[in-house]
Amino acid sequence: MASRSEFIIFFMTLSFASIFHMAMAGDPDILTDFIVPLGSPVDENLFTFTGMRQLVGAPPPEKFKVLKASMAEFPILNGQSVSMAVLQYSGGSVNPPHTHPRASELLFLLEGSLQVGIVDTTNKLYTQTLQVGDIFVFPKGLVHFQYNVDANNTAFAISAFGSASAGTVSIPSAVFNTSISDAILAKSFKTDVSTIQKLKAGLSH
Repeated sequence: MASRSEFIIFFMTLSFASIFHMAMAGDPDILTDFIVPLGSPVDENLFTFTGMRQLVGAPPPEKFKVLKASMAEFPILNGQSVSMAVLQYSGGSVNPPHTHPRASELLFLLEGSLQVGIVDTTNKLYTQTLQVGDIFVFPKGLVHFQYNVDANNTAFAISAFGSASAGTVSIPSAVFNTSISDAILAKSFKTDVSTIQKLKAGLSH
């Protein structure tokens, strides 16, 4: 039978392993300069992403729009722990509450103004109105949003992420556009099933 000291050592070992695992969370380091996607020739084109060219001379957006340069769109980012996105906000549009489970986000406002907000793990809301040239950080995993309060003018921002694949979990979509039963959602939100169904119908448009 194990002694008390052996149990203490066992649980301390588990605790340190958990702490070490949390400290290592994020994109893993790679042992080469870069990771070449299968079948790709190794030349300067491998390191060039042209997907943002569509922004040049484009008309103002009719709704909120995101163009991403993450590992999915730009495979050479695998192992580089960076990615970015260009965010376009039509007048009065919102980037709904969401999280990035694998990275912090650093947003730089280039045009217009934005109301931004984050909610910490104590459910405290921090909001700010950004002006051109401002930078705002959204800590990894926290719920956040951006809102273009100006109904008559667009806003334009660039976001950088500390992961090649930051991931995005849209709160409205994750809650109402999945297979969670209407009854569970109604109880969770202290409402009735018909209200939940109306919310789902509104999100489907």
